[in-house]
Amino acid sequence: MEKLVVATGNPGKLKEIQEYLVDLPWELVLKPADLDVDETGTTFIANARLKASEVAKALGEWSIADDSGLAVDALDGAPGLYSARYGKTDLDRINRLLRELGNNHNRQAKFICAIALANPQGEIVLTTEGICPGEILNSPRGSDGFGYDPIFYVPSQQQTFAEMSAETKSRISHRGVAFAQLMTELKQLSAQLSTE
Repeated sequence: MEKLVVATGNPGKLKEIQEYLVDLPWELVLKPADLDVDETGTTFIANARLKASEVAKALGEWSIADDSGLAVDALDGAPGLYSARYGKTDLDRINRLLRELGNNHNRQAKFICAIALANPQGEIVLTTEGICPGEILNSPRGSDGFGYDPIFYVPSQQQTFAEMSAETKSRISHRGVAFAQLMTELKQLSAQLSTE
């Protein structure tokens, strides 16, 4: 079984990625806590590529990384790359976003997830970007999920991410869309590696 290092220190993200890749013969492990990669890219895909490549080279293993965030139209795409650093806690981040959006009638937003896969030499072999369009509510709804989930409303589901079942969210979310786009290539790559 090939080892696949998930280029994150977040056990929650590892769990989510394991769920998407459950049908593949990879052993998923977290990157070592002391292996930090500076996210100096100017796009989600650039940061995902950077993390996957640096972790793969440092460990000599296959590595997968994602970079994701929320982009709000009326805030010129903010919080964007700084989604996780928009406040100290999820509540801080939500309150800051709602404060900055104020009474603006344009509530359009999208969650973006970029994924990159690097081989043990650090070469990027697969990339994709998944997008989930939605709107920002005036106040939080729902108790599941994390981050901006309680204020991110998906009109097609008539629910926020925080109100959805885990199955629905994993299928329609930006991360779900991105992994769905990668699955065929990941399965082909797994089959190829198992015959080498």
